[in-house]
Amino acid sequence: MTGTRERRARPVRLGPRAVAALVLISAIGVAAFGWPLLAGPGSGLAHAQDAPWLFAALLPLLVGVVVAMIADAGLDAKAVAMLGVLAAVGAALRPLGAGTAGLEPMFFLMVLSGRVLGPGFGFVLGSVTMFASALLTGGVGPWMPFQMLAMGWFAMGAGLLPGPDRLRGRAELLMLAGYGAVASFAYGTVMNLYGWTIVPGLGSGVSFRPGDALADNLVRFLAYCTATSLGWDLGRAVLTVVLTLTVGAALLKALRRATRRAAFEAQVTFGAPGE
Repeated sequence: MTGTRERRARPVRLGPRAVAALVLISAIGVAAFGWPLLAGPGSGLAHAQDAPWLFAALLPLLVGVVVAMIADAGLDAKAVAMLGVLAAVGAALRPLGAGTAGLEPMFFLMVLSGRVLGPGFGFVLGSVTMFASALLTGGVGPWMPFQMLAMGWFAMGAGLLPGPDRLRGRAELLMLAGYGAVASFAYGTVMNLYGWTIVPGLGSGVSFRPGDALADNLVRFLAYCTATSLGWDLGRAVLTVVLTLTVGAALLKALRRATRRAAFEAQVTFGAPGE
C-alpha cells in the first residue's frame, strides 16, 4: 500500500547561502588557528590579542549561518527549538566530567546530533553548546571562540559522514564511534595549536618559536601534543566510543523520531475549508 511507509528522518537542509557562510567562517577559523605558524619573530606572542577580534567576527558569522539556513528554508521554528534543547543538554553534560582526564560526555551527543540533523545544524549546535557551557561553568576566556570553532567543526564532521540513508544498525554505530575517536584527538590537537603559542612549552624542544621554518615548528608541535595532551585526548576518545556504542542506538532512534515528527522540510499550505 502506498503512503504507509514510515517517513525517513531527514537532516536540516543546507542551501547554497548556508554553505557559503560555513565556508567563510571555516576559512576565518583556519586562519585564526594557523597564522602564528607563519608569523615573523617580531610579531609578538601569537594569539595574545586576536581572541576578542575572532569572537567579534564569529558571533555575527554564526548568526549569518543561521539566517542563511532560515532563508534557504532549512531551519524553521521547530529546528530552532530543537537546537535550543540539544544545546542546553550538551551544556549540562559538559560539567559532569569536569574535564577530568579528558572525560567530557558532551562529545558523543555532538556526534550523534550532527549525524542525524546534518552538517550545518551540527556546526551551529557545536558552537552554541560550547558558548552556553562556558557561561554555565564560568569558562569564559580568550580560548572560548577557538573552542566554539573547534566544537562546531567536530559536530559538522559527523553530519558529513557517508551513507545516512543506507547505513544503519551496528555498522553505523561503529562508524560513528570511529569518527568520535578520531575527531576527539583532532579537537585536542586543534586546541593545542591555540594554547601552544601562548603557553610556554615544557622545554626548548617543544616550544613554539615565531619565525622558525614551518616544518621545524610542526615537529615541535607534535612533540608538544604528545607530551601535554595525549592522555586527555585518549580519555575523551575512549568515553566517546563507549557512550556511542552503549547508548548511541537509543539516542539515534530518539533523535530520528523527533526529526520525523518535526518534519523540517514540510511546506505549509493553505486551502479553503473542506479541501
